[in-house]
Amino acid sequence: MKRWIAITGIVLIVLGVLGVWLSYKEKPEDITYGISFNTLYARELGLDPRVVYDAFLDDLGARHLRLAAHWDMVEEARGVFSFEELDYQVRRAEEVGADIIFAVGRRLPRWPECHIPLWVQSLSWEEQKEELRVYIEAVVERYKDSPAITHWQVENEPYLEVFAQEYCGELDEEFLKEEIALVKELDPSRPVLVTDSGNLGTWVGAYKNGDAFGTSVYVYFWNPELGQFRTVLPPWVYRLKEGVLELLFGEKETFLIELSLEPWLLEPVADVPVPVQYSRMHIGKFDEVIEYARHTRYEKQYLWGGEWWYWLREYGRGELWYRGKELFE
Repeated sequence: MKRWIAITGIVLIVLGVLGVWLSYKEKPEDITYGISFNTLYARELGLDPRVVYDAFLDDLGARHLRLAAHWDMVEEARGVFSFEELDYQVRRAEEVGADIIFAVGRRLPRWPECHIPLWVQSLSWEEQKEELRVYIEAVVERYKDSPAITHWQVENEPYLEVFAQEYCGELDEEFLKEEIALVKELDPSRPVLVTDSGNLGTWVGAYKNGDAFGTSVYVYFWNPELGQFRTVLPPWVYRLKEGVLELLFGEKETFLIELSLEPWLLEPVADVPVPVQYSRMHIGKFDEVIEYARHTRYEKQYLWGGEWWYWLREYGRGELWYRGKELFE
């Protein structure tokens, strides 16, 4: 019995030392903040997307952007592409010297996660894949000559099947690999970023298949049964997961690609009273989330929720917008 206790103790010590080693990540001297911008979300809030986007660049001072070419936004009718909004966003980024992570695919940021044009929904999956190839080629060919683009993001958290499965269905991993290969063939000069959930994802598929990897970080959640609750994961877990995957698949460029700084809601923002919104994300929680993210030690962190901060500012509650502005300054 004593022998087994001793062996167990040794194993635990070895695992502890290994965990400390794998979770080591040098603390960055400075954190570079970026921000996601979503045209569809700005519209949902009743805002002019160009006005909000310009405020991101000219007032917040953001110079690192994640943009999304939502399929249902750029190809509302089959074979008829509308690039006006994305053209504007890319042109303005070039004018101010900002860089862009450009997301393409069927599953892109914001609910309902899979943004599929109405005309596609009656097609079989095989037919949808053909149309997806056409759409991806159209987007990449249009923007690959822009000096502002540094990465292509293919899909968004594609391995997160426990979320929005009713809209996205099960992952077709072979087709995901085809999408990545297609983007790399169209534009061999830029790395492909693949993302996964920080709270729920294993990261294995996303890390293995991309040239670069991005994780989301959500600290506060809400559901009708539990109300609001905080993540149980300490920040070092992100470092540990990255260390394990780096050991398995080699070192890659990594991002904290989605740091949530908005309330977790089940209804559109405009339908929720502002005090309820604030109970789930106020300035104190905002600062707490930023501090939590510092301890993950990602050098590049992209903030999530700026459209909501702008919307609040329009209603006379500008503290989150100005706090965000301090980070970019």
